[in-house]
Amino acid sequence: MSSSSENLQRGQFIRIIRKKERRQRPEKLFLIVARTQGTSRSIIKAEKQPPTSMTGQKLPTTFYTRPHVVQVAQELLGKYLFTNIGGIVTGGKIVETEAYSGENDRACHAHLNRRTQRTEIMYHQGGVAYVYLVYGIYHLFNIITNEAGKADAVLVRAIEPTEGLEEMQLRRNMPFLKPNLTAGPGVLSIALGISKKHYGTDLSGHTIWVEDRGLQVPSERIAIGPRIGVDYAGDDALLPWRFWLKENKWVSRKK
Repeated sequence: MSSSSENLQRGQFIRIIRKKERRQRPEKLFLIVARTQGTSRSIIKAEKQPPTSMTGQKLPTTFYTRPHVVQVAQELLGKYLFTNIGGIVTGGKIVETEAYSGENDRACHAHLNRRTQRTEIMYHQGGVAYVYLVYGIYHLFNIITNEAGKADAVLVRAIEPTEGLEEMQLRRNMPFLKPNLTAGPGVLSIALGISKKHYGTDLSGHTIWVEDRGLQVPSERIAIGPRIGVDYAGDDALLPWRFWLKENKWVSRKK
């Protein structure tokens, strides 16, 4: 044993958290170094950390299949979005969303019944993930809503992180915790480990899901305004279909 280990006092237990090697081992390891009382014998033990269990109720499919995407976008505020990537759970409270309507919204990818390889999942029944790439860099995470064939979606723009912050900081290469960790749809997906391979993921499963933890968001705490980055949509760019929690530092900032 090293000299530092020899200096451990009898009966003292030290827990050392070693971050997992992401490409080699999906879970975190906890190395527990202990000196047995009254002896010079040392014990080294490795334990796997299981994924954190839910503390709320996973949203049912019926939450997503309701006909009014604007209502769904508003009511997602205060819900909790989580991912379980390689056994590591990350996520937090949704604080900013945008609504897109397939039938009457020129900002929507499915406007004019546009069906492509990218947009096909939008015509699925609500409750699945629509993930697409922008600028060749960022994956944006959307939730399909309404019944099959309607092509409505909610873009999740920001969360207030509550679970797996260290892992999210690693994914974002951020040594210090700052609001831009998850403030904005592109960086949000990086922090949560969401990519195009999650296109079409069922939100009733165990990879990506949304929980209701009983938080009620009063209407006076919700700010409303036009969506970001949809100037190409003409008058539809002015629709007040962006929603966010007032005075929340985790909300994205319009550039």
